[in-house]
Amino acid sequence: MLAVLDPKSYSQLLAEVRPTVIQTEEEYDRLVDQIEQLFLREDRSPEESALLDLLTLLVSSYDDQHYAIADCSGREVLLELMEDNGLKQADLIGVIGSKGIVSEVVNGKRDISKKQAQRLGEFFGLPYTIFL
Repeated sequence: MLAVLDPKSYSQLLAEVRPTVIQTEEEYDRLVDQIEQLFLREDRSPEESALLDLLTLLVSSYDDQHYAIADCSGREVLLELMEDNGLKQADLIGVIGSKGIVSEVVNGKRDISKKQAQRLGEFFGLPYTIFL
C-alpha cells in the first residue's frame, strides 16, 4: 500500500531542497548530499521517502547522461574502484557482508544486491545506481 503524502509537509520539503533537472556538477553534488542525508535517516517520513525517490531519479538521470559506463556491470565498477583506491576484499567486509559474501561478489559468483549497492555508494561516496 502506498503511503499518503501530506501535501503541506511535502511542499515544504520541496521548497527547502528545490529539486530540478541537474545542469551542473555543483547541483549534482548538492542533490547527492541530500540523498545521503535522507538515506541515513532511520525515521524517514513518507514525504521524505518520496523526496528521496525523486532525488534518486534526478541523480540517476544525470549519471546516465554524464557518467555512462558503457556495458560495465556493477562488479566491474566495483573492481575498478577497488583497484583505483588500493582496496582488497578484506576492506569490504562489513560494507557488503561477510568474508564469504565479499568473495562471491568480487569473483562474480553473486550479483550485487540493491542494499549492497547502497552501502557501496555510501562507502565510495558515489550514487549507488552505478553498482546495479
